[in-house]
Amino acid sequence: MPNKNTFSIDPIHELVSRYATDNSIDPFANGSKLATTTNDIDEEHNTDYHLNATDFMDLFDDWSTDLVLFDPPYSPRQVAEVYRKLKKTVTAAETRSSFWANIKNKIARVLSPDGVVISFGWNTNGLGKSRGFEPIEILIVHHGAQHNDTLVTVEKRFSRGHHD
Repeated sequence: MPNKNTFSIDPIHELVSRYATDNSIDPFANGSKLATTTNDIDEEHNTDYHLNATDFMDLFDDWSTDLVLFDPPYSPRQVAEVYRKLKKTVTAAETRSSFWANIKNKIARVLSPDGVVISFGWNTNGLGKSRGFEPIEILIVHHGAQHNDTLVTVEKRFSRGHHD
């Protein structure tokens, strides 16, 4: 079954554990402690920071992180639900595709030359070739009934010249 605690789903937990490193970040951690530095905008979660994800990403230097777990809300509706729960005003900026693109650009900036990003959602777009990444593994987690599958994309920064 789907679970808002994505990393508690066995096949997802197993996949993330295989890529674990002591230099990892999670900008949307919820309650997860799989990354070494965690963030969640909801102060009810026991994370290192409680910032907007874009502000959290700004804390890190270029090329400074080996692994990013990217498990944001999957849709504008989910973003709005999170903000309403926190009694925050959701604006068009948080529900446009540019919201996710901005965070993806920040993830690409902080990942080391051999860095890995694991993205979660209803598609396998990940960070993509335009940001210098290529998929190395994809996991499809089927939840049954009328639930959307969770798609997990593992990408690694490719070396310069690899995809010219």
